[in-house]
Amino acid sequence: MPRYNPAEIEPRWQRYWDENKTFRTPDTVEMEKVYILDMFPYPSGSGLHVGHPEGYTATDIVARYSRMRGKSVLHPMGYDAFGLPAEEYAIKTNTPPRESTEANISTFRRQLKMLGFSYDWDRELATTDVEYFRWTQWIFLVLFDTWFDEDLKQGRPISELPIPASVDADGPSAVAAYRDEHRLAYQSDALVNWCPALGTVLANEEVIDGRSERGNHPVQRIPLRQWMLRITAYADRLGDDLEELNWPDGIKKLQRDWIGRSTGAEIDFFVGQEEDFSQWKQDRAAGDFLRKATDSEIRVYTTRPDTLFGATYMVIAPEHPLVDKLTTEDQAAAVKKYCSEAAFKSDRDRQDDKTKKTGVFTGSYAINPINEQPIPIWIADYVLVSYGTGAIMAVPAHDTRDFQFAETFNLPIIPVYQPS
Repeated sequence: MPRYNPAEIEPRWQRYWDENKTFRTPDTVEMEKVYILDMFPYPSGSGLHVGHPEGYTATDIVARYSRMRGKSVLHPMGYDAFGLPAEEYAIKTNTPPRESTEANISTFRRQLKMLGFSYDWDRELATTDVEYFRWTQWIFLVLFDTWFDEDLKQGRPISELPIPASVDADGPSAVAAYRDEHRLAYQSDALVNWCPALGTVLANEEVIDGRSERGNHPVQRIPLRQWMLRITAYADRLGDDLEELNWPDGIKKLQRDWIGRSTGAEIDFFVGQEEDFSQWKQDRAAGDFLRKATDSEIRVYTTRPDTLFGATYMVIAPEHPLVDKLTTEDQAAAVKKYCSEAAFKSDRDRQDDKTKKTGVFTGSYAINPINEQPIPIWIADYVLVSYGTGAIMAVPAHDTRDFQFAETFNLPIIPVYQPS
C-alpha cells in the first residue's frame, strides 16, 4: 500500500472539492434537508486558534455523514466581524478596521480550506458585508417603528399606538416622548464596563476582579447612552411560542430561564418631608397609579406584595437617579466614597451571595405605605440599577440577601408568615 502523504494528497483533493464545488447545496432538492450551522468565528486575530477546528470538526462529521445518507446538506461558513474583538485588533495593529478585518477573513478562509472542512463556500458571508448588514439595519428600523400590542400579542406600527388623552393634552412633545417609551428599539442610559487605559468598553467576560483581562487595567462601571431592544414587552410571547418548536425539553427550559417570567406588583414609597405624606397620599388615592414615578417616591417591583408588613428598610443601587436627592449633608462623604468603590465592581461580583454585604445609609427615610412607618433608605451594591427599578423594599425575614444585610447593620427583622 502506498504511504499516505498528507502534503500531497490533501491539497490535491481540497483543490478538487473547491474547483468542482463538491459541497455546494443544491438549489432545488426533494430529499430530506439538513441545516448544519457552526458558530461563526471572530476575525479578530491573525489566524485560527485550536478551539476553532475542535468544534468545526464535529459538525463536519455530521455534515459528511448526512450527505452519505442521501440528505441535502446546507453547511455554510461566516465571520462575526463586527464588534469589540475586531475593533481591538484594529487598534492593536493600527490598521483601519475594514482592512484588518478583511485580511483576517482571507487568512481564516485559507486555513479552513486547508483543514478540508466541507463548507458550501458559495454560502459564505461576513457580518461586515454591505449586503448583509443592510438587512440588520432594516430590521432595526422596523423595531424602531413598532410597539407591542399586549391584547393582540403582536407588533404594530408606532403610528397606531393609542395616545392617552392626558398625554395628548400636553402637546406634540409629550406625544413623541410617549411613543419613544413604547418603541421596541429605544435609547437609554445603561451601565457599561469602561476601561480608561484601553479607551473602550469591555464585555463582562473581559473583566476579572475589576480589572481588564488585557493589560490588567482598572475598569469602571459608568452609564452610557445607547440603543436597547424592549425584549421585555414581548417576553411572554417568546416563552409561549416555545411550545410550537420541535426542540428537546432541556433546551426549551434553558430558553425559558433566559427569557424569565415574573408576576408581581409595583409599589411606591413616599420620600420627602413627613408632614407632606398625608397630602401625597390623598393625591395618589384620587388618581390612577402613575405611569412613571416622580422624585417624591421610590418605586419598587416585588413578586410578594404581601410581605410589605415586613419591609423594615429600603435599598437603592449606587447608580440610582435619586442618590443625590436622598443623601443628607452628614452622609454625603460616605455615600460618595461608597458609590465610587462600587463603580469598580462587576455585576457578577456584586451579586455574589458569598461575599459580605456592604452598604451606606443615605440619611433619609421612606414611608412604608402599608403601615405608614418611616424606614431607612440605604445604598448597597447588591442591588443593580439594571434590574427591576434599581430599588427594593427589604424584607429580611424572608430574603437571604436582605437577611445578611440586616444582620450586618443591625436592622429590624420582622417575620410576616411562617414558612412551611
